[in-house]
Amino acid sequence: MERDFTKEVNRLNTNSVKWDLMEKEGKTKGTIPMWVADMDFQVPVKVQEAIEKVAKHGVYGYSFCPDSYYEAVINWYRSRFGFEFVKEDILTTPGIVTAVAMAIRAYTNEGDCVLIQNPVYYPFRMMIERNGRKVVNNPLVNVEGRYIMDISDFEKKIVDENVKLFILCNPHNPVGRVWTREELVAISEICEKHHVLVLSDEIHGDFVYDDRKQHPFATVKDTNRQFTITCTAPSKTFNLAGLQTSNIIIPNKELREKFQKELDAASIGMISPMGIAACEAAYTYGAQWLEELKATIVKNRDFMQQFIEDHLPELTMSELEGTYLAWVDMSGLAMTNEELKTFIAEKAKIWVDDGDMFGKEGENFARFNLACPLSTVEKAMKQLEDAVLARYN
Repeated sequence: MERDFTKEVNRLNTNSVKWDLMEKEGKTKGTIPMWVADMDFQVPVKVQEAIEKVAKHGVYGYSFCPDSYYEAVINWYRSRFGFEFVKEDILTTPGIVTAVAMAIRAYTNEGDCVLIQNPVYYPFRMMIERNGRKVVNNPLVNVEGRYIMDISDFEKKIVDENVKLFILCNPHNPVGRVWTREELVAISEICEKHHVLVLSDEIHGDFVYDDRKQHPFATVKDTNRQFTITCTAPSKTFNLAGLQTSNIIIPNKELREKFQKELDAASIGMISPMGIAACEAAYTYGAQWLEELKATIVKNRDFMQQFIEDHLPELTMSELEGTYLAWVDMSGLAMTNEELKTFIAEKAKIWVDDGDMFGKEGENFARFNLACPLSTVEKAMKQLEDAVLARYN
């Protein structure tokens, strides 16, 4: 193995949001952080070497992305997903949330409606509201722990609310769905029919398990390229979130120019020399590391699923088809939403993302980050079991 994914890396005193904010947030001693979506694993060796090379040079001035950077991105998406695009289609941003905000400003006006599918990544809602647009919710339907889209409600909401932009989470965070081609075709036909632009957040696209396949939204129909803004980044795949490097793919020239205009107005777009080097190295040399990582996450997923079935039957864990974020229904513990949040934080001593962050549909749920050594998952599940048992004694 290129890295030892069983090793617990000490991230304390590194200015880590995930670990070093525990004291500030009032977390008790012994709390296990399984919240924000970054990993407790070291990056691929070639990525670390690329960053070290830049660091050793000693000059960190303004930098541009060389052709080799774009070639690495293009080759990754062509070889793994059959997604064809050219250098000119790519715009860079510091992150996906920045791109979401820029797209909202570029393609809608104040008061316009933007559709999301709760429970969903909460910054979508935040960016819509903070930019003076209206949130329209087409909630996903929970069918015995597996979520599906309500296609009829999707079209009804688009028509009734005159929706201008739809933000798709593909794969879906937090519910772990990898959308099928058939599901994506169904919504693409509706969006095309009603002239709705689609921003597809595919930051978790490299994390798809078992026999499933990730379908970039822009590829499921030939015409989708003309109304799709695809948001990608090496940050989730290779644990590079702190380097703030994202690649936004917009084949439609008119849409790309509108997006660029918003970037220019906010003076956004240039990325750091270390981010450039890391992204290129990751997409060039990181494939084997990623496969080893995915095998580790599958082990974590399977352990947690089995542990819940054997020891915590009150809980239901949604099948983790994609991402590394486990979505758990904890309503069987018969607590109010606020009681549950206090229970997890103070009794189980696990720092999770509370489900209601993702919309009211997430009340009495919790999202667990499984991008950590199996030993961390084992400790967290034992603490959760002990806390549950203590309620009954």
